[in-house]
Amino acid sequence: MHHPRLLFLTCIALALSGCQLLPGGGGAAQDTQPRRMPPTIDRSGTVAPSLVDQQCLAHLGATGARFSPLVNSSEAPGCSQINAVSLTDLQGDMSRLGISSLGAVTCSTAGTFADWARYGVDRAARAYLGSGIARIETMGSYACRNVAGSSKRSAHARAEAIDIAGFVLVDGTRIAVVNDWQGEGEKARFLREVRDGACRAFGTVLSPDYNEAHRDHFHLDQEARGLGGVCR
Repeated sequence: MHHPRLLFLTCIALALSGCQLLPGGGGAAQDTQPRRMPPTIDRSGTVAPSLVDQQCLAHLGATGARFSPLVNSSEAPGCSQINAVSLTDLQGDMSRLGISSLGAVTCSTAGTFADWARYGVDRAARAYLGSGIARIETMGSYACRNVAGSSKRSAHARAEAIDIAGFVLVDGTRIAVVNDWQGEGEKARFLREVRDGACRAFGTVLSPDYNEAHRDHFHLDQEARGLGGVCR
């Protein structure tokens, strides 16, 4: 015959030991948070693009742009090239659009640039000047530097900005910001239309109307400073 007290203590011991085996019991706390998966690394040791980056590259390809993805790099604090590409040329309505002197740009910046070049530049050239664009002349993109007169890094330091010096048409005509911005001629009207189109595409657009430092180029970047961005 079992002693009632012994039987009672035995049941309690079994119950306590069983609690440690049940989810949410008194044993070691279980991690219910989703685990962050490590980045996918290919056989070369390069971190594979994220889903967002892959979608960006797909969009850039859909614009007709020809480009090569670049390896992520960081030169100094605040200076980096993340998900950047090297653009070879872009697609216009009727022909390829060449690009000169352009360095690394982020995929997102490149995609906006490709759309603007086709819909805001090539079409404006045909409308105002009667000829499409053969080449867009730039003053570069990536540069590890601060905003002039500031301790803040420029958008160029993140490969998120492009400086545009001018354009060459299919018929050989050259339009330069430094020479053709002033006045009321067709070239000046074209440049203002191009600037206004850039304002609809980019977050910040600076032209010769902004200051003397931009008398010879347009600065284009995606950072929307203030309400509605900057268009000067």
